[in-house]
Amino acid sequence: MGGDWVGQVIDGRFALLKWLGGSDASSVFLTQFEGEQPQKAAIRLIPAEARDADAQIAQWKAATALSHPHLMRLFDTGSCHVGGDRFFYSVTEYAEENLSEILPVRALTTAETREMLDPVLDAFGYLHAKGLVHGRVKPSTIMVVNDQVKLSCDSVQVAGKPGRQTQGVEAAPECAAGTISPAADIWSLGVTLVEALTQRPPVWDRATKADPVVPESLQQPFADIARECLRIDPARRCTLSDIRGFLEPAQSSQSQSIQRSTGKSDKAIPAKLLRPVLIAAALGVIAAIAVILLPSHKSPSLPPPAVVQQSEPATAAPPAPAPERQSSPLPETQSSPTPERPSSEGARLNGEVAERVLPELLPKAVASIHGLVNVKVRVTVDATGAVSSAEFDSPGPSKYFAKSALEAARGWKFKPAEAKGVAAASTWVIEFRFKRDGTEVNPVEVAP
Repeated sequence: MGGDWVGQVIDGRFALLKWLGGSDASSVFLTQFEGEQPQKAAIRLIPAEARDADAQIAQWKAATALSHPHLMRLFDTGSCHVGGDRFFYSVTEYAEENLSEILPVRALTTAETREMLDPVLDAFGYLHAKGLVHGRVKPSTIMVVNDQVKLSCDSVQVAGKPGRQTQGVEAAPECAAGTISPAADIWSLGVTLVEALTQRPPVWDRATKADPVVPESLQQPFADIARECLRIDPARRCTLSDIRGFLEPAQSSQSQSIQRSTGKSDKAIPAKLLRPVLIAAALGVIAAIAVILLPSHKSPSLPPPAVVQQSEPATAAPPAPAPERQSSPLPETQSSPTPERPSSEGARLNGEVAERVLPELLPKAVASIHGLVNVKVRVTVDATGAVSSAEFDSPGPSKYFAKSALEAARGWKFKPAEAKGVAAASTWVIEFRFKRDGTEVNPVEVAP
């Protein structure tokens, strides 16, 4: 099974459009699922005579009845013949990326790790309440679908009953007996947590009775969570509630600090809105001071970030075509957030934004945003005012939005900076703040 199968049609319904990868035991292809709304999907094929084929079919059957926002959807299963051989297949959602593709390049930040943990804990809670276990949590099974973190679904099985045995450090010690419990999912989560933050799984000698070694470099509360997940004795491992308890104190401390500094309780403000509220208040104070200090006839007001409104399409409507690249010169009063150019001869004059390009976003991607996706791109501007290079200053948690921001930043135009009356290169950091109701753009010139 491989790329030479591209073009085949499985069960008369699923065309193999592109080979995505696989092993001796299975192969995965890109296909199209014709549901209520046609969409990309992944189809996995396994030989009918494979040693664990029956166990895999049982797992697929268990997954077809599941519905949770942080579990991959399993659309269909069946059997087929290809080239005279019989295969079983499953059709699931198509994932743009998974954690195993990110970690060879870089480790996750603590903020990204927290964003990963919440959906995984929610999915675990849903499965365990139904008497099921995931059975194979590791970086390659933590997926991103439409900018949402989801767990794979093809390994789900009934807790406490014989199933497919897992191997590797992510398999809890008791899995060698062939049965997997919710505590085994907790162990796998601990291994994945360490690998996400260090790019390496914890060191563990299976032959000993010692717990795996959690790196001292891990920040809290993740170090404590990993240690409590990775107990050899399943009865001593932490629970999902324990993990949430480790994560909540940091939030509680932040809320208490805000209450002490403002004299007001934060109960009236949702926790996810606290940071934007404080930022807005700080910006208001800065703006007031600027108005007082700057001469009235020379005080260009700092413009608010440009906001592009994006309405969500109706769910029944077909996907809207990608918008044309938006390129528009900024008004003179909003051309740059940098201070007015000084007039002293020989001084360096800051550059100004002449033309901005807004990211092209699919409506479906915008609709998937929960809260705020923040991306910062650092661009080098040459003496002509064109962007000569662009790189991430902070890519944020989403590969899709990061790529969109980077492509947009490359198209920006600037009024060049000047040094001793001669046009000079400059460096800018362009911050893109993606929200459901629009995209805010804030460019700032930094030291060259």
